[in-house]
Amino acid sequence: MKVAVLIKQVPDTDEVKMDPETGTMIREGVDRTVNPLDLHALEAALCLAKKGGSVTVFSMGPPQAEEALRECLSLGADDAVLLSDRAFAGADSWATAVTIAAALRLSGPFDLILAGDKATDGETGQVGPEVAAILEIPFATHVIDIACQDDQHLVVSRNLDEGIQKQRFPLPCLLSVLSDLNEIQLPTLEGFRNAWRKPIRTFSREALGLPREAVGLTGSPTRVVRIDHPRFTRKTEKYAGTEIARGLDRVIEILREAALL
Repeated sequence: MKVAVLIKQVPDTDEVKMDPETGTMIREGVDRTVNPLDLHALEAALCLAKKGGSVTVFSMGPPQAEEALRECLSLGADDAVLLSDRAFAGADSWATAVTIAAALRLSGPFDLILAGDKATDGETGQVGPEVAAILEIPFATHVIDIACQDDQHLVVSRNLDEGIQKQRFPLPCLLSVLSDLNEIQLPTLEGFRNAWRKPIRTFSREALGLPREAVGLTGSPTRVVRIDHPRFTRKTEKYAGTEIARGLDRVIEILREAALL
């Protein structure tokens, strides 16, 4: 089975800042890591490929995204592709999906495409389904189990609000996975060595054959118009010393007014 895995390098911090002018994330000067759910997708791909096949990881980002691809290679991926071009900057989920789909077409065909259900820096969960829609293949989200039924079909379990749903999918298809799917393995010393020996293919906009107006900020139908930061204000009443008893009565009064007592 030939498997492609979509990964994203995300900020390794909760202190994410946004550029108020462009509405895009400021990534400079921030530690980076592989999006955690994408590692579960990679682990699933490696397990499926053990029965015969290969795993290729794809990532779109600046040149430093190569670090994330090297980590995936150290875990056992066979090949890595970096989509990097200044024209890709500022892409929303759709423009990102257009770029990734073009790379998959150029490098494929693939029997299966796996991705994390969402990224920690965006939480949209849109890129995987959008890639599937562009490639015109079936897809499933919230996947927690994958089983090969035969050479042409998979049976997957999805964790939904209503319960666990099982679906049968023909290949090729795209699945976005949750952390319940598996346990992430650690790389070995040999894995680290191999990761730095393997070349990483890099595709630009021109190499993918995409027009400038289809990618990056120009190709993004969504825009961040304004960024608002929530302000938390509190109205306080202080009671001390001999006023403690009156303060407790006031607390009870407030709770009763809020129908909490």
